[in-house]
Amino acid sequence: MIFESKRIKLRKMTKEDIPTYNIWSNDEEVVRTTYPNLERYTLEDTEIFYSRVTKTTNSRTFMIVDKVRENAIGIISLINMDLFNRNAEFIIDIGDKDYWGKGIGKEAMSLILDYGFKELNLHRIYLRVYSFNERAIKLYEKKGFVHEGKMIEAIFRDGKYHDIVIMGILQRNYLSK
Repeated sequence: MIFESKRIKLRKMTKEDIPTYNIWSNDEEVVRTTYPNLERYTLEDTEIFYSRVTKTTNSRTFMIVDKVRENAIGIISLINMDLFNRNAEFIIDIGDKDYWGKGIGKEAMSLILDYGFKELNLHRIYLRVYSFNERAIKLYEKKGFVHEGKMIEAIFRDGKYHDIVIMGILQRNYLSK
């Protein structure tokens, strides 16, 4: 299963992606805005993660790949899928910092939202974002996500506590854009 846009494609994660993902998982700049803790991950930890995401039925995880260079530049997922209630949580990480600020996240997000709403027929997709990640919050708002609530002072970064903002979008609102 491959999804493509002008510059990127999404493909299933493979064993060959484990070393790359492990590097991203240990880069403090990469994980600062996406991981709840900042501990180091061994290659074995990443292999366990790979095994879990490729065998589970309640998530869909894809690598974001530059179509020209054919290199993996990030990871994007729909996790915690509840097919009875047709809900899923969205997560994204652009691990290759050379691609930061170039609209890759927005492009990948459109692909995964199309997949979630048009292929999986989900009713709602939600996400959690750290309140200090203002750039991401603005992107999510532009894509139609609305603020649903927050977990007050739930994440500790840079010597202080920050909120985790919960945002969501409904299928009907996404498809009407």
